[in-house]
Amino acid sequence: MSTGSRGPLRLGTRKSLMATTQSQGVADALSRLTGHAVELVGVTTQGDVSKALLAQIGGTGVFVNALRDRVLSGEVDFAVHSLKDLPTSETPGIALAATPARDDARDALCGPAKLADLPRGARIGTGSPRRVAQLRALRPDLEIVPIRGNADTRLRKVTDGELDAVVLAHAGLRRIGRLDAVSEVFDPDQMLPAPGQGSLALECRADRDDLRALLGTIDDAPTRRAVTAERTVLAVLEAGCSAPVGTYAAEVDERLHLTAAVAAYDGSRQVRLSASGHPDAAEQLGRDLANRLLAQGADQLMGERE
Repeated sequence: MSTGSRGPLRLGTRKSLMATTQSQGVADALSRLTGHAVELVGVTTQGDVSKALLAQIGGTGVFVNALRDRVLSGEVDFAVHSLKDLPTSETPGIALAATPARDDARDALCGPAKLADLPRGARIGTGSPRRVAQLRALRPDLEIVPIRGNADTRLRKVTDGELDAVVLAHAGLRRIGRLDAVSEVFDPDQMLPAPGQGSLALECRADRDDLRALLGTIDDAPTRRAVTAERTVLAVLEAGCSAPVGTYAAEVDERLHLTAAVAAYDGSRQVRLSASGHPDAAEQLGRDLANRLLAQGADQLMGERE
């Protein structure tokens, strides 16, 4: 479909409350800026169906591939993803057309108290090896419980008493109106977020120049530069979302500041480094920092599991 035709643009999205909420936000912004109507098309992905932990079912890509298939077939015009779900390798025929302004990138603890005030041996739920490693570094006494499911399902495990707390992305909680559940927001100095966390990605077919230009109206350059640096670290480390890698980049005083860490799964050791550079050199900044991490043994830490 041409963007010049009368029909609405078809936006492919996962069907969860969080996904449809963030996709509707993108649809509304596009309509406001361009005058184009946008309709949501719900798509079920492997990550939505499988009950296995992400690290067990292939990690990166399980929430993405079904949406990309529909973009390539023309069933939808473009798709909205959580950027942290996107594989770092390029997919032939697919273009990353826009990264809207980033939401809060930090992780949040949801429970009755801050992390330091939880009882010894408290049961904390998360399905993320990155969060597991950093939680264990902060509180080695904690019992970390692997969990899957949407945010409401995870929060219910706390209210039902099955868990003492869970760790979730602040941005996702805000999108579904559940910031009331947050007892502590982790500063990146305590817990580095996942590369691209809090950011969305709009993908369309690479040969749709008209559509790429239209979607580009909601691209945010500082967000794109920051997440490029973060995701380049992940790409050079050849790590996916099943690796305990945290990164965070932000522009301050016309400099792009990037911090990245690779942690042992048991939290006993980590390699954490920072660098800064010109915002236009985001990819090189990420590449250089990743190579420094590797030089300090990051690859050995990523290979260690219980």
